[in-house]
Amino acid sequence: MNLQTKILLQPERFNQIDYNSKVLLLGSCFSENIGEKFNYFKFQNLVNPFGILFHPLAIEKLITNAINQKEYTEKDIFSHNEQWYCYDAHSRLSASNKEEILSQLNQSIQETYSFLQEATHVVITLGTSWVYRHIETDQFVANCHKVPQKKFLKELLSVNQISESLDAIVSLVTSVNPNAQFIFTVSPVRHVKDGFVENTQSKSHLITAIHQLLSFRAQPRNLTYFPSYEIVMDELRDYRFYKEDMLHPNQLSIDYIWEKFVSVWIYQNSEAIMDEVDTIQKGLAHKPFNPNSEEHQKFLLRLQEKREALEHKFAHITFKKSHLI
Repeated sequence: MNLQTKILLQPERFNQIDYNSKVLLLGSCFSENIGEKFNYFKFQNLVNPFGILFHPLAIEKLITNAINQKEYTEKDIFSHNEQWYCYDAHSRLSASNKEEILSQLNQSIQETYSFLQEATHVVITLGTSWVYRHIETDQFVANCHKVPQKKFLKELLSVNQISESLDAIVSLVTSVNPNAQFIFTVSPVRHVKDGFVENTQSKSHLITAIHQLLSFRAQPRNLTYFPSYEIVMDELRDYRFYKEDMLHPNQLSIDYIWEKFVSVWIYQNSEAIMDEVDTIQKGLAHKPFNPNSEEHQKFLLRLQEKREALEHKFAHITFKKSHLI
């Protein structure tokens, strides 16, 4: 008896990810979930340098500013509740003084620009079609930073607006990196604060816009869609796969989607290296019952040898130093 519907996935035939790849992940908090997996397995990656960005216009603005190497100044930031913020970035890039936030913003812009030029893969996860327009400046913001809602107008991006924004993102990135592979996905996190019906409408706009882009582009080989949203909605349609808020996928769900992503996008020969990294990571996290025992010292020596061999093989792979080794 089969009690689960399955989404049939096939490994990508071109441009799979290996340990020489450089992966840029931008978008919703789901990008961060997958980014943590890339970090754990020691792939070269950069995740949300401007923090979580929920909608395509915010991602487009980040890429535009990065390519133009924009320098943020005092006119780009504001003070609210004794903290400095920027409407282009997540509150993670806030600070108690102007100099600190400007340093964070400009450093992140340079980091994004440098990584964009070398990225082999750009993973963009869209969270919502709902956006907020700052009335005073008539600009869409990436984050409202808990500024009173009366200062914004809430709007729903149309399918065409989203598709045009995604097309602009692709054009911008390829202008500095023509070989980049794009992987689009939609976050399975439901934005129920907008309303259940409104959330469904929002997600449908995102999905339709992505597929409109894929069908519109003359050479779509470097543009692909990964069905993370559909995997959660159809394969994992049970609240045991959610956190306590019943909105965000829990670790079991994230692990499941990661396995699916690996089956499609990770080059098969890299999986052996992933296993080595996993063994070392678990070894470093291991808490021995008797740290002074001879057996444990032998375990540490073997772990050290494995770590040094892997770090020698890949210059970008480093592990945190453990006080046990």
